[in-house]
Amino acid sequence: MGALIAIIVIIAIIVIIVAALWGTYNGLVKARIRVKEAWSGIDVQLKRRASLIPNLVETVKGYAAHEKEIFEDVAKARAGLMQAQGAQEAAQSNNVLTQALGRLFAVAEAYPDLKANQNFLDLQRELTDTEDKIAYSRQFYNTNVSSYNQKIQVFPNVLIAGMFHFEPSEFFEAEEEARKDVTVSFAT
Repeated sequence: MGALIAIIVIIAIIVIIVAALWGTYNGLVKARIRVKEAWSGIDVQLKRRASLIPNLVETVKGYAAHEKEIFEDVAKARAGLMQAQGAQEAAQSNNVLTQALGRLFAVAEAYPDLKANQNFLDLQRELTDTEDKIAYSRQFYNTNVSSYNQKIQVFPNVLIAGMFHFEPSEFFEAEEEARKDVTVSFAT
């Protein structure tokens, strides 16, 4: 009778350990999937932003044809963003594009007819809306990355994370220059 109880206790302990490992592993997988889903949200908004830029550039180009260097900078920055791989590279490319767009909007200030152009105003409004969505997506992504990175670093999860090669994710961070407020005024 004592041997039967010992076997039952050993089996119960093994079942509890397996269930704990199973639950921990599944929790880590779910956290990793949430990070990928959150990155997808940023990626969608960055692509939306990149697709708006050619229309904005063409609208401004009609008024400021001699500002060729700015248009080239915006095009290069957009291409860099479209080719970016991973959060860190996308964040850097996004910062370069933000600076280029700031210069583009500064040029637009010199053309009162452009500032009143409905197409330009619509594009500017869409771009502002997209910037807000990027900011929200970035916050959502970074929250998920933080949660995931914490999960893979706490005990006992760190043991399972190490066995199954769960790697920390990168945050989507702004560079020091990009953290400064960009002031663009369209007042006449």
